[in-house]
Amino acid sequence: MPHILHIDDDLELGAMLCEFLQGEGFEATHCANPLDGLARLRLGGVDLVMLDVMMREQNGLDTLKALRQFSEVPVLMLTARGDNIDRIVGLELGADDYVPKPCLPREIVARIRAILRRAAEPVSKPVLTLGPLQLDPARRKATLGGHAIELTSAEFNLLEVLMAHAGAIVDKEHLCEQGLGRKLARYDRSIDVHLSNLRNKLGLQQADSPLALHTIRGQGYQLSLT
Repeated sequence: MPHILHIDDDLELGAMLCEFLQGEGFEATHCANPLDGLARLRLGGVDLVMLDVMMREQNGLDTLKALRQFSEVPVLMLTARGDNIDRIVGLELGADDYVPKPCLPREIVARIRAILRRAAEPVSKPVLTLGPLQLDPARRKATLGGHAIELTSAEFNLLEVLMAHAGAIVDKEHLCEQGLGRKLARYDRSIDVHLSNLRNKLGLQQADSPLALHTIRGQGYQLSLT
């Protein structure tokens, strides 16, 4: 039974969502204090974190930044509707996806299942190699020139799709469906931010990089050797 940790200082919402998640077959725990949530995460056994941005003790973005210092557990951010800055910053800091509030509990469950489904796909996949870049889906490990790269769940999934189609153009809709496990929404910037993170982590901005991730205007993205 997947364990969902909900970090949100709204006690009423926390209780309601945990009850709903339990009814959907999840184990759910609510922490009203983000510092308590981080302490709980250090104990392990959490499969996904549902993290609110607006909290009094410590905001969700600072909490996410602290979390990513010691864990790559998938994170679903709950953001204020229309607050695109928080969403983009959250994705840049390593969130896997976001849901704007107010939102339907069923939408949250759908996003959670999409993230967990990608993480639990069969592991009998071959190791993917592109020049010095190697991706092992079975072990969820990525290396560049023999050195490990720390990727979030979403970043790993998107890189896997791009490497599986290395040299070819992958359209944004396909990348979202295969990498994030959901349909591409209108005005969705998630893919762009995740790919920007990948460019930084793979050092693709460096002039001597052996790899390139091209944005093909109106078509999609292409990962290839330079």
